[in-house]
Amino acid sequence: MAWISLIFAGLFEMFGVVMINKLHKDRNWQSLLLLILGFGASFIFLAYAMKSLPMGTAYAIWTGIGASGGAILGIMIYGESKDWRRIACIALILGAAIGLKLVS
Repeated sequence: MAWISLIFAGLFEMFGVVMINKLHKDRNWQSLLLLILGFGASFIFLAYAMKSLPMGTAYAIWTGIGASGGAILGIMIYGESKDWRRIACIALILGAAIGLKLVS
């Protein structure tokens, strides 16, 4: 259950990052509220996951999902660069997170 919670934490982290971008563009209270709710849910799920997972592993995977997911959403939604080097770096982040899970 902790791993599922950690995945949800990462997904809410991605949502929060998208809401930061939306808040910069729209500057309305709905975007701010969604940003706060997204990051709040992310921290709650992360805290639950860390009850049974090692802190270093949980944090690394949470940030890996958030960072790589945010970059992927930037490519898909906002038309950011799809350069092969950028994709390779995203793959490195995901590979490192998976590697941490395998050795934990």
